[in-house]
Amino acid sequence: MVSIMIYISVAISLISVLVALVRFVKGPEKVDRIVAIDVISIIGLTLILLMSTIMKRIIYIDVAIVYAILGFIGIIVVSRFLKRGL
Repeated sequence: MVSIMIYISVAISLISVLVALVRFVKGPEKVDRIVAIDVISIIGLTLILLMSTIMKRIIYIDVAIVYAILGFIGIIVVSRFLKRGL
């Protein structure tokens, strides 16, 4: 039963990525695109964690932590870049 729920979570996450990609493509402003990329990054993080649960590999949790830190730093850098108008 638990494995079925995990696969359903993966499917919902993939659908969410598609919705965020639509927002990224159609986004009228730069801020909409930045938020869409951040959402895709967070969904990618959850997909990595779901993969670690499916494969029963704890090492992927470390990969997810590094991915989360790099995604957070990347969003801060891009938002500061847009704030200054460079």
